[in-house]
Amino acid sequence: MELERSGTKADDEESAGRDLGQGRRRWLVLGVLCTTLLLVGMDLTILHVAVPTLSQHFMPSASQLLWMVDSYPLTVAAFLITCGTLSDRIGRKKVLLGGFAAFGAASVGAAFATSPVVLICFRAALGFGAAMIAAATVAIIRITFPDARERVFAIGVWSACHSAGAAIGPIAAGFLLEHFWWGSVFLVNAPIVIAALVVGAVVVPESQDGTRRRWDALSAAMSVFGLGGLVYALKQIGEHGSVSPPHLVVGVAAAGLLIAFVLRQRRIREPLLDLSLFADRKFSVATGAILASFAGYIALMFFATQHFQLVSDYSPLLAGAALLPMAVANALGAVFAPKVAAALTDRVAITLALLVFAGSMFGLALAGTGSGYGVFVGLLSASGLGAGVVMTLGADAIMSAADPRRAGAAGAIQETSFELGSGLGIVVLGTALSVLYRNALEPVAGVGPAQLAEARNSLGAAVKIAAELGGQAGAALRSAAMIAFGNGFTAAVALGGGLLLAMAVASWLALRDR
Repeated sequence: MELERSGTKADDEESAGRDLGQGRRRWLVLGVLCTTLLLVGMDLTILHVAVPTLSQHFMPSASQLLWMVDSYPLTVAAFLITCGTLSDRIGRKKVLLGGFAAFGAASVGAAFATSPVVLICFRAALGFGAAMIAAATVAIIRITFPDARERVFAIGVWSACHSAGAAIGPIAAGFLLEHFWWGSVFLVNAPIVIAALVVGAVVVPESQDGTRRRWDALSAAMSVFGLGGLVYALKQIGEHGSVSPPHLVVGVAAAGLLIAFVLRQRRIREPLLDLSLFADRKFSVATGAILASFAGYIALMFFATQHFQLVSDYSPLLAGAALLPMAVANALGAVFAPKVAAALTDRVAITLALLVFAGSMFGLALAGTGSGYGVFVGLLSASGLGAGVVMTLGADAIMSAADPRRAGAAGAIQETSFELGSGLGIVVLGTALSVLYRNALEPVAGVGPAQLAEARNSLGAAVKIAAELGGQAGAALRSAAMIAFGNGFTAAVALGGGLLLAMAVASWLALRDR
């Protein structure tokens, strides 16, 4: 009897989606959702151009610098599954509007942060608001566009807006940093969020899972602390360049929590993360492909903005604009991915896109930071194109496999692959670059031990100290730091290319015809 009631409610929800889809309102709903996803994407990368400014303003440690950038996407990833389940339970519109409010308030707090720790905390709060927005958004799209052809187009636009936001972030940050103080990169969110809150309250339809499901707080805590602990251990290892017993204990304990989380999801009746979805190999491979692609995409943007500003001496605005070809290529790949898949099949399209992305990463490793702008940005654009195709086709594969009643949970897995990829890309590849940079920066004549220790925290800190020293010592320190950064960059992008190549092989094998 309960199954009959659940099916009826699910049918009613699908019917509501079809009714909504008959009018123009569904496109207005998509407009509101895409506008807010643009902000979520912007905040993934808006600090990338600001990293040199923040590193010279706050003089953070290497670990704090990475946390400033990473606390946002990793908090999004940690809470997306919880927020997706919550949106299924209490209503997607309620969670969406609550996310708008949290995102706006955290933006104001981050703008007026007085220390690295305070900024990291507000960035994490931003991530929680973004998790609420993202998890509800993709579920609302699933309900609003029940027609498969319209849904894949809507998801393509959604994916393009998210990626475009990630690309606009550096440009917007560059403009704001040249005209205002660094806090403006966060304060700009407030008026847009207020407008979205007002319009969204009017036009966005409410929907929820017809079946009342228990929310597993223990699973939520295990996923959050497991992911957070593992990232903390990796960052501390990257900062100190060695594995100390305390950090090893934290890392092992965190890994144990994540394993226990997975085992618990397989055992309990109403899991927080529906692992049965991963029984579909297309779903599993699509999730892995998105994670790997977004990891490489965001890490490349993070590295490139530092290269343009600190190695090539671009202004913040010019550094952001230099990434525009990469962003345009990514948006084109996302929008035209369905046509590519129609011509080549999903299997060929996803594998080929991953191979293009991997090849461009290996090309960057060979070219190094000493290559000209044309070569550098051409390879970045190839990366953006490949990532855009994978993101759209992967997102549609994930959502098309989901039951409409669990749209929030499936959407959370999809968005988790985006955000977790973003965070882990900077954690893994950024940590690799930091370790190699720290170890490659040798003592320089005229530079004291304390100054050298500061310079080893980041390239931005080294450039600032070199400018303060001046003379031959300053020039020697700057030159040594540039060489060390170049060595770290080469190794980091080569590692990223290897991971993408492995994912391409997995996609070709797993997506073969049954």
